Amino acid sequence: MLVDLTQYLWILWLALVVLFIVVEVLTLEFTFLMIAAGSLIGGLGSNLLGWPWYVQIALAAAIAGLLIFTIRPVLLMNLEKGADPAKSNVEALYELGGHVTGSFTKGIGEVKLDNGETWTARIGDGSAPSTIPVGKRISVMAIEGAIAVVVREKRPPGTTKPRATS
Repeated sequence: MLVDLTQYLWILWLALVVLFIVVEVLTLEFTFLMIAAGSLIGGLGSNLLGWPWYVQIALAAAIAGLLIFTIRPVLLMNLEKGADPAKSNVEALYELGGHVTGSFTKGIGEVKLDNGETWTARIGDGSAPSTIPVGKRISVMAIEGAIAVVVREKRPPGTTKPRATS
C-alpha cells in the first residue's frame, strides 16, 4: 500500500513558516516575514481547506508577493521614522572642516579635524602634494581606511557652514 504524501503537506507548510521566521529574525528586513505570512495564510490555509498542492503553492506565492509589495514598504517607512538623523562614524567626517598640523611630504600630511581628532591625510584634488601649508583650513572629501582625503577649504576662515535643516 502506498501512502499519499499530500496528506502530510501541512507539516511542510508549518516547517517552512518556522524556517522563514528564523531567517527573518536573523535578517530583520521584513522580507521573510512576508513570505512566512504568505506560506501560513496561502499554503497552510488552503491545505486545511483541502485544495490541491499546486493551488496551495500558487496561493502562498501570490499572497507573499502581495505582502512584500504592499505591507513591507509601509513597515520599513514607519520603522525609519524614529531613526536618528545625526550622522555617525565615517559619515560624520565627510565635509568636516579642520586645519593642517603637519606639512605634506610625499603626498601625506597631518590634519586636525574640527571634532578634535588628528588624522593622517592626503590631498584629494590632484594638485601638488605640498599645496596646503600648515595652519590652513581643509575639508574632508573622503575617508580611505585610516587616511583622510582632504581639499583646501574654499570659504574664508571664521565663517561657519550653514547646517541642513529638515
